[in-house]
Amino acid sequence: MVVSRVFRSQRVGAGARRYRAVWNHAVLADSADIVLVDGNPYFRFADVRAEYLRPSECHTTGPWKGVAIHYDVAVGDRVNADAARYYPNPGPAAARIRGRVAFRSGVTVEAVAE
Repeated sequence: MVVSRVFRSQRVGAGARRYRAVWNHAVLADSADIVLVDGNPYFRFADVRAEYLRPSECHTTGPWKGVAIHYDVAVGDRVNADAARYYPNPGPAAARIRGRVAFRSGVTVEAVAE
């Protein structure tokens, strides 16, 4: 079975120029430069507010993305376990997500009009 993947750079258009990742009323990431993979936006690590990330013990491996390092997202006294994932050395098919972070588990990613 062949699975097609959405894998392209994406700049937000039609009145929206940026994406923001938000959780617990905090902006975790803000960028006009994302990469969409399987419908998930990946932010440049440089555009993520590192003060909200804490290393997690969780690491997962996917067949084409490779090893993912997970981070807990911590805002105030709330922690969203393993809500961010980062691929430091993705496989060749996923090379464009190198150095990028994706969010899940209740983190909202929204287009922001400027």
